[in-house]
Amino acid sequence: MSSSLGFGRIFQVLGQRNYGIFTLGNSISLIGTWMQRIAAGWLAWTLTESAGWVGAVAFADLFPCILIGPFAGAAADRWDRMRVMKIGQVLGFGQALLLAVLFAAGLLSIWPLFLITLFQGFVTGGLQPFRLAITPRLVEKEWLNTAIAINSVTFNLARFVGPAVAGLLIAIGGLGMTFAVNALSFLVFVVALNLVRLSPYRAPPSGKSFLADIAVGLRHAVTMPGVNAIILMTVVSGLCVRPVLELLPGWAAQAFNGSSSDFAALTSAFGIGAIIGGLWLATRQGARGLAGIVVWSNIGMCATLLGFAVCTRVWMALPLAVVTGIFLVSAAVAGQTLAQILVPDELRGRVLSVLGLVMRGSPAIGALVIGIASDHFGMRLPLITGVAILLGLMLYFVLGFARFRALLEDSL
Repeated sequence: MSSSLGFGRIFQVLGQRNYGIFTLGNSISLIGTWMQRIAAGWLAWTLTESAGWVGAVAFADLFPCILIGPFAGAAADRWDRMRVMKIGQVLGFGQALLLAVLFAAGLLSIWPLFLITLFQGFVTGGLQPFRLAITPRLVEKEWLNTAIAINSVTFNLARFVGPAVAGLLIAIGGLGMTFAVNALSFLVFVVALNLVRLSPYRAPPSGKSFLADIAVGLRHAVTMPGVNAIILMTVVSGLCVRPVLELLPGWAAQAFNGSSSDFAALTSAFGIGAIIGGLWLATRQGARGLAGIVVWSNIGMCATLLGFAVCTRVWMALPLAVVTGIFLVSAAVAGQTLAQILVPDELRGRVLSVLGLVMRGSPAIGALVIGIASDHFGMRLPLITGVAILLGLMLYFVLGFARFRALLEDSL
């Protein structure tokens, strides 16, 4: 009965006009984005056969948010969030179309691929706080927990569907067709955003300069009890273990002696697990208990990644990838939900921009460092080292769990 009631919450949220339209358009765009990531990652590997270059392309995709994130967060508390989202989708369409044209002309070598990915990294990094901050305006507060979890499900459903569609398109029309279809997916989201109708909202004037607003957001992010702990866990996880996803081309080809289909299978396996984790969290009512989910999911992820690291064949790694996906998304969604609830709306864009910054920026740095290390020591040892570091941090939170839970849940 409780399960059916939980899934009923999902359908009730999706049935709300604005959120339903937004989620449909966002899902299609995210599928296109994952298609491009698969195509770009595999193209980087085939052009160079270097895990370092694969990591560098992932770095270009993820790192720019570190540079632009704080400014975008302050802007999200000042500017029209929906209008900026529309502009961002048009820019995404342009870069995807350029990739398709260059590939068709035979001009898409590793450096143009890196630079165009870097441009899109700035676009995505700039949109991140707007995307996070707009969710509370699409649903009522009582539905926020479910809406955030559904956001994660759509992201990770795209992680599953995107590689499958990319594999089909690559087989039919090559990488160029994959880039072109992604360009169309951005236009679909633009149409959806134009159909969404939000209630008028004007951010209260802060009375401070733009830079002062940025400083306020950064200060609240690092000093707000509980939220700063979530950010710390996100940073360490992103640096030490999250890059396994960005380096999957190297795992498939080098560690498991596989092909592009094995790479797609691994990516999909992580995505399937992430969907399961997201759906489970979407069925929960209320935010109590999320602190425990954050801690124990990170510990579970460490355990499954240790098993993944010692696998020698893809078929051995696939079930571990599914379970890792469950833990990874459970930790991420639980932490993000708590942050969304605890942060006041007038600071939402700035504080969540810091969370978005570390969510994208720390895996970028981690992918670059671990990718270079993997070129020298193989794929396994750098991952095992990263798992050990994250596990040490999580044991610290286990020892002080009562205080950690009180910080996050006593005000709920």
